[in-house]
Amino acid sequence: MKRLEEIVEQLEKGELPLEETLSLFEEGVKLSRFCREKLDEAEKRVEILLKDEGGILSREPFSLSKKEDDAGSEIRQDSE
Repeated sequence: MKRLEEIVEQLEKGELPLEETLSLFEEGVKLSRFCREKLDEAEKRVEILLKDEGGILSREPFSLSKKEDDAGSEIRQDSE
């Protein structure tokens, strides 16, 4: 991740020769894909534990896009 940030900083400066710019861009794309794959893997492994009305815990796959529960309120994590 740090290397990707360094590449972005260098490219944003716009002071590099074309060949070096293209080389850094290609490296950045590869690193970006690698990071995306790692995030996708992590997302698949994360689960949210939910209690149903009877107090029984069930598991639900975690999704970064799920910001609200079924009642429309924000999801909060209890320390129980």
